[in-house]
Amino acid sequence: MKDCFIEKKIYYHDTDCGGVVYYANYLKFFEEGRAEYCLDKGVALKDLANRHTYFVVAHTEINYKAPARYQDKISISTGIEKIGNASINFIQKIARDDIVLVESKTTWVCVGKDFKPKPVPEEAIRALV
Repeated sequence: MKDCFIEKKIYYHDTDCGGVVYYANYLKFFEEGRAEYCLDKGVALKDLANRHTYFVVAHTEINYKAPARYQDKISISTGIEKIGNASINFIQKIARDDIVLVESKTTWVCVGKDFKPKPVPEEAIRALV
């Protein structure tokens, strides 16, 4: 499974009063990375949602190593560690140049309209692996 990379520039609204990225904003950056990963692999989350198949974050771990700052250009890498019956485990990193700033592990659970777990669709598994 090949990783997907996106780049992002840090704007003033991403930062706190000290000029560093507010810690919760990394969650948004990682979400963008996962969405782009799926699109890059041909999995249209919107199309799945139209068929009442959703992916929800069930668990996330974040390790903050160093701050990103106003006007930095960062790279968000996203890969898949494992696909289970009803879940997908992602591994992600945010880096500036070659310096890893933040690492994350996130688990998505596939759910239906009732928000109960259901199997990851076969077409998504084939596209993501």
